[in-house]
Amino acid sequence: MPAFDVQKIRQQFPALQQQVNGVTPVFLDGPGGSQVSQRVLDAMVEYLGRYNANLGGAYFSSHKTVELMAQARQAGADLYNAASADEIVFGANATTLCFAMSRAIARDWQAGDEIIVTALDHYSNVSPWVLAAEEKGVTVHQVPVDESRCDLDYDQLAALLNEKTRLVACTWASNTTGTLVDMPRVMALIKQHSQALSWVDAVHYAPHCRIDVQALDCDFLVSSAYKYFGPHLGVLYGKSDVLAQLSPYKVAPAKDVNPNRWETGTQNYEALAGFIAAIDYIASLAGTADNLPRRHQLEQGYALISTHEQQLSRLWLERLNSYPAIRVYGITDPSLAAERTPTFAFRIEGIEPRVVSEFFGQHQICIWDGNFYAQGLYEQLGLTEVGGVVRTGCMHYNTTEELDRFFSVLDHLLAQV
Repeated sequence: MPAFDVQKIRQQFPALQQQVNGVTPVFLDGPGGSQVSQRVLDAMVEYLGRYNANLGGAYFSSHKTVELMAQARQAGADLYNAASADEIVFGANATTLCFAMSRAIARDWQAGDEIIVTALDHYSNVSPWVLAAEEKGVTVHQVPVDESRCDLDYDQLAALLNEKTRLVACTWASNTTGTLVDMPRVMALIKQHSQALSWVDAVHYAPHCRIDVQALDCDFLVSSAYKYFGPHLGVLYGKSDVLAQLSPYKVAPAKDVNPNRWETGTQNYEALAGFIAAIDYIASLAGTADNLPRRHQLEQGYALISTHEQQLSRLWLERLNSYPAIRVYGITDPSLAAERTPTFAFRIEGIEPRVVSEFFGQHQICIWDGNFYAQGLYEQLGLTEVGGVVRTGCMHYNTTEELDRFFSVLDHLLAQV
């Protein structure tokens, strides 16, 4: 496996080469969306500029679009290690896919059934299920957060599962605190105590860790390509036999075969072109021969990403923990960096989160503040009425030098208090 050359990687991202007011910006906003490599931009422009057409035509650009669609499904199957490219469904984003699929999954729910959501999730993986449950008279249970780690309360999950449970919707990684959920444990509990369907939100997980839906044996898993160096596009895995049992809400002329019947209207083909390029980019990090299977290259690429990001996490936690006025939420032990993504939520005593993000913005360091739609988490932690938290998040293209800049500006901010 090749050495991880972060400077060579950064050269592939135009956003990382620019200057704003004479300063190279630092993007520590990865949890809200990643930057995009030049190969992704090129692929989208080439498709839209040369081959823009719909499916089913008797001419070259329509043929190209049919080919593109097939290639995009295979790229999604390789990313997730799905058994078939026909298990990949595309949509505008993960939220839209969740809303659409929730209606189909809930068709047969009945009063007295139960579903389970969690307090750790982005509410795009809560609200659709709650709304569907309300329409059917189904009981909703919410698994609380273990506040010491901002992880799931696995014992409570086990206690809630029973023969009435129809669905469990759970995130694989917190988009706020960076905590990695023990998803194999979650899946084992679901199968041990119920016959419920499983819906995994991998939106925050996918940029940082390898996914294998066959090993996980989940029913559904969704991510958004703009979180892992691609365009705005939702990518859903649905297990073949589960998809076959469901009835979609679809436009009458649309094909009634999987996976097409889950995709309403004309797809965003230029985004599909960018998605393929984004998956190829991650595979290229392995530096291996092109004749090796892309899935194999993706596994190596993600191994390199994880190693680099864990180094950043350890450094980040070591330095953040040295500030007595800062409270970090979630896993704070640097030795446990492998149990989290490099995403950090914190508050500075006496300073509103928005004031912090604005100060850093003035120094061309991009960070976030607020609640990030993790409504259950903020309600449990008592952060709803106080502006939430400050959130920073690294990607594999971030460097230790950028972290040095962050802490230099942080010291400057604290010196003014």
